[in-house]
Amino acid sequence: MSYKTKLKDINTFIFDVDGVLTDGNVILSSSGEMVRTMSTRDGYAITQAIKQGFNVCIISGGNSEMVRKRMEYLGVKHIHLGVHNKLEVFEDYLIMQQISADQVLYMGDDLPDYEVMSRVGIAAAPNDACSEILSIANYVSHKDGGDGCVRDVIEQVLKIKDCWFD
Repeated sequence: MSYKTKLKDINTFIFDVDGVLTDGNVILSSSGEMVRTMSTRDGYAITQAIKQGFNVCIISGGNSEMVRKRMEYLGVKHIHLGVHNKLEVFEDYLIMQQISADQVLYMGDDLPDYEVMSRVGIAAAPNDACSEILSIANYVSHKDGGDGCVRDVIEQVLKIKDCWFD
């Protein structure tokens, strides 16, 4: 079954942060803070998905308070940072939200995402993800991490459900 056919079943988006919502680079400031940039277009798509009733969740190994603040600003309620076992957090989230794995589109870019991506309805990756992730992705965005790949997948799902632009 093609990923396009599965889009209609998606009600939940789960995203990694570094390499997906960001380009994977960090700027090291003199204060020791690691600064990241995020696409405002990705942010807009996340707010649209939330407004339309979709679940949005962040699961990241990174632990940046600025990332938490940005996600909270966008309206994301389920933010899991500093995660060492993404699969465990993912399985707990499914139970808490009472959803099945095939209703989830998960976008990741590197090896810590592999286990979760192998269990979801749609495993998506940015264009510049590592080769192991690209090999299991149902969909590879034409956009790189931090450059609109999140908007790409959200927009596709919302368009197929006729709730992208009202």
